[in-house]
Amino acid sequence: MASSTEISRSKVRQFSVFLQNRVGAFLSLVRLMNDAHVLVLGHSVQDHADVTLVRMVVTDPETLETLFIERGIPHAVRDMVVVELKEAPADFGRCLAALLAAELNIQFCYSLMSRPNGHPVLALAVEDTDFTLGVLRDAGFKTLSQDELSR
Repeated sequence: MASSTEISRSKVRQFSVFLQNRVGAFLSLVRLMNDAHVLVLGHSVQDHADVTLVRMVVTDPETLETLFIERGIPHAVRDMVVVELKEAPADFGRCLAALLAAELNIQFCYSLMSRPNGHPVLALAVEDTDFTLGVLRDAGFKTLSQDELSR
């Protein structure tokens, strides 16, 4: 299993933001981020009657958090596990099987638009990121750090 130093270095941060459910709200947020040189690497959008929940993995989490604080934009941050699927789509099933064997529950997941090594990548929200990183690495998967995603 990976050392604790290696595991903590591998964590990727996701931002969750509630937007008004109106045309152009997400675009306005993306433009604000782009003006600060922060790019969206992957996202999930859940539309509800009154609000839209946007979850994002970005190139520069520190700058984005500062921007959100300065602008008073309410947000939440959580650690994610990002796994590379070299033999997609077959690796998707192998990844899920490894997590099931370890009795790990996926709270939600989504693909990233970024492919740092030319392979599809999947962002996973799980209860225990450190344990999940170790399970996936032991099963032969490469997990990606924020630095690897932000290149």
